[in-house]
Amino acid sequence: MTALGKLIRTTAFKLTLVYLGIFVLFAASLLGYFALNTRRLITEQITATVNGEVSGLSEQYGQGGLRRLVTVVDLRSRRPGSSLYLVTTPTGEGLAGNVGSLEPGILDRPGWLETSYRRLESPEGADHHALVRVVQLAGGFHLLVGRDLDERERLFGIIVNAGQWSLALVIVLGLLGGFFVSRRVLSRIDAMTGTAQTIMAGDLSGRLPVAGTGDELDRLADNVNAMLERIEALMRGLKEVSDNIAHDLKTPLTRLRNRCEQALRGAVGEASYRAALESTIAESDDLIRTFDALLMIARAESGQARDNMTEFDASEIARDVGELYEPVADEKGIALKVDASAVAPVRGNRELVSQALANLIDNAIKYAGPNGKLNGMPAEIVVRADNEGERITLSVADHGPGIPDADRGRVVERFVRLEQSRSEPGSGLGLSLASAVARLHGGELKLEDNHPGLRTTIALPRAGPGGGAGRG
Repeated sequence: MTALGKLIRTTAFKLTLVYLGIFVLFAASLLGYFALNTRRLITEQITATVNGEVSGLSEQYGQGGLRRLVTVVDLRSRRPGSSLYLVTTPTGEGLAGNVGSLEPGILDRPGWLETSYRRLESPEGADHHALVRVVQLAGGFHLLVGRDLDERERLFGIIVNAGQWSLALVIVLGLLGGFFVSRRVLSRIDAMTGTAQTIMAGDLSGRLPVAGTGDELDRLADNVNAMLERIEALMRGLKEVSDNIAHDLKTPLTRLRNRCEQALRGAVGEASYRAALESTIAESDDLIRTFDALLMIARAESGQARDNMTEFDASEIARDVGELYEPVADEKGIALKVDASAVAPVRGNRELVSQALANLIDNAIKYAGPNGKLNGMPAEIVVRADNEGERITLSVADHGPGIPDADRGRVVERFVRLEQSRSEPGSGLGLSLASAVARLHGGELKLEDNHPGLRTTIALPRAGPGGGAGRG
């Protein structure tokens, strides 16, 4: 397709043609109305003038007879720019006036007529057009009075000619404007199309160009660019997750295979096979928990869990989860305290919020200190549910080693584990799940220094009037 063909087929050019057609039709109607009314107004002025003269001359005839009428007509006929006058006998013989010739039969038809004529002083063939009124006087004499129509036709021609040139100019300028606008729009669309083709080829770093005018194309480009940034982040995250899955799950799967192979080669008796099977089942359970956590994170990030959102008390969740983990903390000599007495209404997915808080408590128990001591101080974990204006917070505070500031943005990613946590069991998905659940509910996960230790907080919108629960 040629460049001109592409230009003509654009929506902008087609709209320009539609608007141009509407404007030309309106302008032509307006000019036609103006021209016709101008012609009508001049005709009315002529008829008023002629009627006045006919009335005056009829009075002269009534008062002084034919002699006086002839004298007055002869006098008026000699004036520069005078009207047309003619007085004839009943047989059509001219007695006075300035009309040399008329169309045949005009004097036999009293009333208003448009006719060709020639003045007495004009040469042969110099015919003009006039609007005349023929009156039959007493005695059979005829009186003709009229006005030349050249001035009316000349003014009408000027208006029509100006209208034609104006419409032609409008059409030309409209087409040029349509080409300019269409070319400008087409160039921006082509630029967007080129970027889109680059993105479809696999380069997700491309972005649609923004002209900075703030028009609808800029708004579209901004929204598409935001979508591309989100897609690029998701694809980058998917790649990282795939790499992490391949890296972090390869070891337990290899270990699982080696144990099965070792059992086949070296196990003797039922006890050995049982031990091998129990070890395999335990390793499989860890893998299943890892995949369950991945599925739960995917469910939270995709927004599917919004379908099961209800209103519940976050303080009740804090008490229930704290009670569930209290025996585990006691086994490690850690004091687990729950401070959640006030009602903390939240609208969301109760199961996901409970699992996120459980992950935070589980992490705190792992790193709160061995044998209930850390740096000679009793290990303690505090779980709180608080009302903070329009926010409900669920926090877990410990006095463990904490997380350096530089690593706090990284630890919420999937399968990320810091060096000091490699000796502890886990998959590196706990904080990632908590962060995904917080985002699903329109909140956030915050990691703060507990002086010493770490304080992890899930901040969620408060439910009820004025709250923003459930927005994600």
